[in-house]
Amino acid sequence: MINQVTLVGRLTKDPELKITQDGTAVANVTLAVSRNYRNNNGEIETDFVQCTLWRKTAENTVQYCRKGTIIGITGRIQTRSYENHEGRKIYVTDVVADNVRFLSSKPQEKEEKSEKPIAAGQA
Repeated sequence: MINQVTLVGRLTKDPELKITQDGTAVANVTLAVSRNYRNNNGEIETDFVQCTLWRKTAENTVQYCRKGTIIGITGRIQTRSYENHEGRKIYVTDVVADNVRFLSSKPQEKEEKSEKPIAAGQA
């Protein structure tokens, strides 16, 4: 069987690192992926895909990526279900990332302006 997904899109918010009870790093991110065609109104629609990143992949993504960063993910689709507090069965589909590539250039850090004192006679 084949279960392989490749996505390229932008992060919808800054990724946050969480640690499981057994000490494993995990990050859940949403990737905004534009469709390859226009709808009847001439607009390009966007899909928002839930992705789960584990271990070092999660740590690196949280460290180096921010909202709007373009990343590429290869992984697999995983489904699960649970019952909510109202007793309704909820189905969840997300992409479990095997590999993440950072495709945006490194974000510019704000340069702190250092004000040098002006020596006497310079103004």
